Amino acid sequence: MRRTTRRRPTGPRRATFAAVALILGGGGLVATNIYASATEGSDGAAAQTGGATIDCPDVGAKLTEVPDAARTDVDNELAALDGQIAEAYQQLQEATPEQRQDTGFTDESIMNPLKEKRGGTIERIAVAIGNAGERPEGLEALAGCELTVPEEQPEGGQGGNGPVAADFADITTVQPNAQAPAAGEGASRGTFTTSCGVNENGVFNSDNVIVAPGVSNGAHHFHDYIGNQDNDAFASDEDLAAADTSCENQGDKSSYYWPVLRLQNGTQEQDADAPGGGIEGNAGEIVTPREVTLTFQGSPTGEVTAMPRLLRIITGDAKAFVNGTANANASWSCTGFEDRQLKDKYPLCPDGSDVVRTFKFQSCWDGRNIDSANHRTHVAFAAADGSCPAGFQAIPQLVQRIVYDVDAPSLDDGGRTKPLFAVDSFPEQLHKPVTDHGDFINVFDEDLMREMVDCINEGRQCDGGALPEEPQQPEEPQETGQPEQPEEPGQTQQPEEPQETGQPEQPEQSDEPQEPADPTPTGDDGATEPATQAPPAATPSEEPPADEAPSAGADKPKTYATPSAPPADDAPAEAVGTATASPTENPAAPVGAEQSPAAGTEPQTVGGSLADTGAQLWPAAAGSVLVLVGFVLLRRIRRGA
Repeated sequence: MRRTTRRRPTGPRRATFAAVALILGGGGLVATNIYASATEGSDGAAAQTGGATIDCPDVGAKLTEVPDAARTDVDNELAALDGQIAEAYQQLQEATPEQRQDTGFTDESIMNPLKEKRGGTIERIAVAIGNAGERPEGLEALAGCELTVPEEQPEGGQGGNGPVAADFADITTVQPNAQAPAAGEGASRGTFTTSCGVNENGVFNSDNVIVAPGVSNGAHHFHDYIGNQDNDAFASDEDLAAADTSCENQGDKSSYYWPVLRLQNGTQEQDADAPGGGIEGNAGEIVTPREVTLTFQGSPTGEVTAMPRLLRIITGDAKAFVNGTANANASWSCTGFEDRQLKDKYPLCPDGSDVVRTFKFQSCWDGRNIDSANHRTHVAFAAADGSCPAGFQAIPQLVQRIVYDVDAPSLDDGGRTKPLFAVDSFPEQLHKPVTDHGDFINVFDEDLMREMVDCINEGRQCDGGALPEEPQQPEEPQETGQPEQPEEPGQTQQPEEPQETGQPEQPEQSDEPQEPADPTPTGDDGATEPATQAPPAATPSEEPPADEAPSAGADKPKTYATPSAPPADDAPAEAVGTATASPTENPAAPVGAEQSPAAGTEPQTVGGSLADTGAQLWPAAAGSVLVLVGFVLLRRIRRGA
């Protein structure tokens, strides 16, 4: 069942209760927070209840090597761990406050049964991996979990679990700290940008097709999606390749996504009572970015190589507040101050400055894998000097810049005057900015990816939206002509020198005397006809004889040059340049009568005499002379062919 959400209603409401169940995707560190919070009631006080947290070891993080043959079974078992924690959460939620404080009750009714279930699931994971490779050791110790009742309820935020005033910093007090490695002589200095909108389509869900494929609500917080429009947990590689895209260049169907940013202003969004939303502590108004810039850049030490199709990259760590900052990669700043980057604080921007959120993705690839068991080891960050680790090669680095028009919150009153803002997170991460992260799946057309690599390696600055998505083959080329299509050179302004583009090498379009010709070029391959026609509007006197009735589509002629009315003395010359040869002279020759609009008149058939044909088009005296000229030109064309 697909869960992608596309539109959200808005409107201020009061959030009266939020109970949180945390199930980290992929069987990772699992914690369940039980808490309730409310915005100010009629008495001006915020109603809160006590909370509890279930902490379980991160099984998924320990599985750095999972054979491909075992991957599906392991994913299913990791999802089962999530379900077990969800069940324990439900039991804890249904317990009375007194029962939650009773260690004997919680151990017997909740924690011990949970440990037993987890033990069986972890054993199945170990067996699945062992059947396909080497059995992992030490997983059994990860079965037990810990229940903790906090002494104080987390403060701040609409959900009651953050952020707090200490999570913000005035950007004007930060010293410039943004540095880039110096580019060497062989650096690839080009850039390639792709424009995919700001999620104006309103595509959201709490899945994560990279971390938890096939697991509904695997992310446990909502994501913004741009680019690929088929991003839920159940999207296969084939689904991604066939999906629509919000990118300007339709050759980019890549998926770009990140946790939504919310204002803690009391607004109740569509997910207020849904998993991933209010049920898991992610509350408030979702803010649509004002601007999103996607730039791929080169390596300071050499050329880059193409990304493999369907490469997955995650940058940052959604669990960094609990796991530590080893994989954290958040960057927060303000427009006009982007030489100052914050890693563990949200920025307080001065008036007229917008919040900027930046992700710099890994730029080194192992040359073999599009993903890895922990979704990290197949890619790596470059060293301080820009070089890749041994065995890795440089790929274009995605730099994702997201700009929000939000005011600096009022910290002195807890965001009541101007609301706090924060990214969605797992509840135990308390919406800390250090937990910010971004996700990318490469679904670039291979030709467009090669164009990107060439652009970067050649030092050019390219806009993907301005590049052709495929070789241009316009149905109605203008008179300026298409040089890449020599069969339609578009020399309409020189009718006295028709180009030798009759394409005699295509005999399948040759003249058939026994069949009437199609009076319009609609039924023929217009690319084979000389581009020397400038068709004026036909007159009633130019209608074909009754036995030469127009075929279907005669009222929709193709135009191969800008319609215009040429001078009267030019029309015959243009017509002769494309007139049919006499069947008696060369009935099998590939002629233009069936293929050419002949200066705007209906093309003539080969069934009548050439004199009859000329009589329908021009004065008989002038027609015979011009026909002779046509014979000479057609012979010259055949000789050239």
